[in-house]
Amino acid sequence: MTAVMAETSHEEKLTEAREALAHLVENGDLERIVHLARLAGAAQDSMSDELVGRMAGLASDGLDLLDRVHRSQVVHALPAISALVENGDLERIVHLARLVGAAQDSMSDEIVTRLAGMASNAMCLLDRATRTGVMERMVTVAEKMDQEHILTDFLRCLAGATEEAAHAPLPKGGLTGLWELIKQPETQQTIQFLMLLGKHFRSCRLKH
Repeated sequence: MTAVMAETSHEEKLTEAREALAHLVENGDLERIVHLARLAGAAQDSMSDELVGRMAGLASDGLDLLDRVHRSQVVHALPAISALVENGDLERIVHLARLVGAAQDSMSDEIVTRLAGMASNAMCLLDRATRTGVMERMVTVAEKMDQEHILTDFLRCLAGATEEAAHAPLPKGGLTGLWELIKQPETQQTIQFLMLLGKHFRSCRLKH
């Protein structure tokens, strides 16, 4: 009796196993299991001692890097780095670093020599200007021009003349046009100012 019950239970288990296998075959899970088993077998076959050593070393280096990051408090810099990424400053820093690197690569010995020569000549010129008093006189003249608004007035006059000349009618030409131009009071005042300027400049030159 016991043997009959055991055989019946065994047959039921076989029936359940067949149904499970049939279900796996129908939905394609059995094929996936086979592929997974083949993949695991291929991975086991390829896991040589050298590869295992490399993976162990890689895992060790990764853990060491994580430990260094944790001990160096780099985590506190992540919000700042995120802000740099969001507003585009990190990309600008990268471009600037590339520009500096390109400049360093292009700095040959000849260019360095030329730059050093230019810097040396500039220092010599500055030293001569300081020792001879030229620099002080230039500063005095510049201050006087700034106080009297000479340079500012000249630039304004130049801009105004350029704008007015762009909209002014073309000259008629000939003696008639020249006569009409000379008759204008502004023209006579301008000629008078230029004559006075030449007179005073000539007097200053004669003093030297």
